[in-house]
Amino acid sequence: MDKGTDAKRMIMNKVIPLRLGYVGIKNRSQLDIHDGMGVKRALELERLYFSQHPIYSTMPNGFLGANVLTKKLSKILLKHIRLHLPSIIGEIKEKIKECKTRLQDLGPPLPLDNKGKIHMMWNMINTYTDTFTKSIKGKYEPRRHL
Repeated sequence: MDKGTDAKRMIMNKVIPLRLGYVGIKNRSQLDIHDGMGVKRALELERLYFSQHPIYSTMPNGFLGANVLTKKLSKILLKHIRLHLPSIIGEIKEKIKECKTRLQDLGPPLPLDNKGKIHMMWNMINTYTDTFTKSIKGKYEPRRHL
C-alpha cells in the first residue's frame, strides 16, 4: 500500500467478502529494491507504517503485515497437509507394494559380490548341463517358470 491508500473496508472483508479474508501488506517499491533495501528493513518499515497510519493503526490485530500473512498462509498449508497426507501415504504404500510384487516376479536379485556371482554362474552352468544331459537321454522336461 502506498500513501493515500484506504483499503480498510476491503481488508476487513466488507467490500468483496472472501472465505479466507484479506491481509494488507506494504511491499518494497521497485526503487527500494533497486536501492538495495533488505527484506528485514522493509518489514520494519512496514510495521512502522501501519502503526503510525491514521486509519490502519486503529484496526484490530490480524489484518495487516507480512508476518500476519505468513502465519495465515502457514496455517492454511498445514491444514492442507494434514488433510491430504494420509491419502498420499496410502498411495505411497500401494506403490511400494506394487513394486515389491514386480520385483518378486523378476526373481531373486543379482549378487553384488564376486563370490555370489561365481556361485550363481556355477548354478546356471549346472542347470544347463543337467538339462542338456537329460535332453540327450530323452528325459527332457521343460522347466516351468511361474
